[in-house]
Amino acid sequence: MKTQDTRINIPTTDGLRLSALVEGKTKGPTLVFVHGYPDNLHVWDGVVALLEGRYRIIRYDVRGAGSSDAPPSTRGYRLTQLLADFRRVIDTLSPDAPVHLVGHDWGSIQAWEFATEPALKGRISHFTTISGPSLDHIGHALRAQGLSRRTPRELAASWYIGAFHLPLLGPAVWKLGLARQWPRVLARIEGLPSAARHSTQLRDGVNGINLYRANVLPRLLRPRARHAIAPVQLLVASKDAFVKAHLLAGLEQWAPGLQRESIAARHWLPLSNPQWMADKIADFNAASP
Repeated sequence: MKTQDTRINIPTTDGLRLSALVEGKTKGPTLVFVHGYPDNLHVWDGVVALLEGRYRIIRYDVRGAGSSDAPPSTRGYRLTQLLADFRRVIDTLSPDAPVHLVGHDWGSIQAWEFATEPALKGRISHFTTISGPSLDHIGHALRAQGLSRRTPRELAASWYIGAFHLPLLGPAVWKLGLARQWPRVLARIEGLPSAARHSTQLRDGVNGINLYRANVLPRLLRPRARHAIAPVQLLVASKDAFVKAHLLAGLEQWAPGLQRESIAARHWLPLSNPQWMADKIADFNAASP
């Protein structure tokens, strides 16, 4: 039974405000969900509905999305600032207990930053990653494959194609109609029923472009050695058109004991397969120390 549903505003280290939801049990294991691009926290509605009777659940709109504030420049979307945001969220809402971190798409890309941060060891108990590899790990893979001599433009193009990057067309695409048509576009590319359009879809699409611009090239060109600080579960959508299988290969180097689970599904697993996702998260939480 759901016992809480509280919207909380959390101040960031650079003077913004993050909007978070706390749901489910008032005590017990805590899950933190981080959404991707061009989504907001509502992408998790179906998964949360299946887990809120067993867990305390935190989800938040990342900066620039949903009801959260947006930084004034691209610089404000750097991974270091996203890490600071996450720390503020868990320090505010789960100060005395570790959390099971779950990320999808760009939520997973930034969650890799959290789950490989030595200063957070003991604060994250588990990490479930979906359709969003670490930029550092991809950078190392490119070097190992002999691709380090490619130009920044080539590296960027390769990533944007694989990760559904719309900034090549710019914010104008969203302003000229994509925001209004997004539910239909999503339904067509994912084979899902058309959903209701969120009131912040235009804002989510335009602002989220800065996640790519602030982070992709620096991390691909200068990758760091980032090792997981907690057990990692990788959920693979085998029909994902945006995050190809080769981007998820070799992660055991960075996450020893990584648990890999696959399903014949497309990119937006939280929308297409919420029950499967909920089961895998719960099983992983129960099985891991």
